[in-house]
Amino acid sequence: MGLTEKMWDALTTVIRMNDKIERMAGVTRTQQEKIETLTERVIRLETALEIALSRTAGKRSPGKRIENKSPS
Repeated sequence: MGLTEKMWDALTTVIRMNDKIERMAGVTRTQQEKIETLTERVIRLETALEIALSRTAGKRSPGKRIENKSPS
């Protein structure tokens, strides 16, 4: 195998790796969007739960609040 063939093989390998990296970046971007959408949905659910708990608590006893369990 000559030097030219080795250089050509190395170049094609780099091109293939670049293509794979670009595809992975696209997948990562899509996953990040899904995560952000799910986070927004959880926030809305927590808000609805807080409102529901505060309404029922006002009728009976002092309301309970959802604790923030995120690490700070």
